[in-house]
Amino acid sequence: MERQDYMMPTLLQYENVAWYENGKVRILDRRIYPREIKFVDCRTYQEVAQAITDMVTQSAGPYTAAGMGMALASYQSVDLSVEDQIAYLTEASETIATARPTTANRMRLITEKCLDVAKDALANGTLPTEAIKQNTIDSLNRRYFTMNKVAKFLIEKIPNDGAVLTQCYGETIIGMLLREAIEQKKDLKFFCAETRPYLQGARLTASCCAEMGFETTVISDNMVAYLMSSQKIDLFTSAADSISQDGHIANKVGTYQIALLAKCFGVPYFVTGIPDADKQDKSSIKIEMRDPEQVMELNGIKHTLNGVQAIYPSFDITPPEFIGAVVTDRGFYSPYDLRSYFNENLENNFY
Repeated sequence: MERQDYMMPTLLQYENVAWYENGKVRILDRRIYPREIKFVDCRTYQEVAQAITDMVTQSAGPYTAAGMGMALASYQSVDLSVEDQIAYLTEASETIATARPTTANRMRLITEKCLDVAKDALANGTLPTEAIKQNTIDSLNRRYFTMNKVAKFLIEKIPNDGAVLTQCYGETIIGMLLREAIEQKKDLKFFCAETRPYLQGARLTASCCAEMGFETTVISDNMVAYLMSSQKIDLFTSAADSISQDGHIANKVGTYQIALLAKCFGVPYFVTGIPDADKQDKSSIKIEMRDPEQVMELNGIKHTLNGVQAIYPSFDITPPEFIGAVVTDRGFYSPYDLRSYFNENLENNFY
């Protein structure tokens, strides 16, 4: 398949997501982009897992980092016996997959597929490193191709000259929606909630929108009600880190409150992504609690007195009554009817 990152902004070009080459994985540091453009070089799979935990990359970026990390693990274990290589890669698969708990189920789909590729290569007497890397590129292509289908459905709901509100950084769907708008010659305006504490909306989503030539406005997270009451917002959209089959979605903390406001102001909210086959209901979603120090600082500058406390749930869960539809590669699904997605899709090869 042709590489699917054509016309993509800087953040979504494959080599800038995560890339294995010559015994290291190179990851664009999204914690500081676009203020600085720097890469983190990981020379062990453990360093890749730590980079994922530390949010050097986030949104869908960890899926690519995970695959490239497995290629690096193969490189690290090349001098071991076949049996020991498999054991080493099995351990690497679990370490990388669990680097962030909320998306561990999706990450395992990536790392365990890489493990299968490695086993096949070893059984055929070949080194698995390049095969794992190629599998990761193939996985990237599938995700981009699949999310391009999602973008074609989503853009139908946005009028020409329409205004779209985003939350956090939806990675692939953002890029595909922007590319689809250009190809359809559709003018769109984007309002990006900044998304504290890492400012992914301001730094990442807004950067992609502006780089692709769209009118882009950043708002702080507490301006959403003002925005919806003073501007015509045609659609609120977000991706989802988890979509349970009972219609609950987990996304960057703050998504729930925007969904509440969207309901109040009559703004449709469309979630993009593929439902999780292994998450039956809300109780199966685990919310990652991150270091509260990150809430009490911005760009490394602390802004609270000693003794002040904070909490940092990385995600919140939006219930189905606030979701207009889940937009998938097969079209629009009611959040109350997500199980039917799997009736029509016996296999989910998205990851």
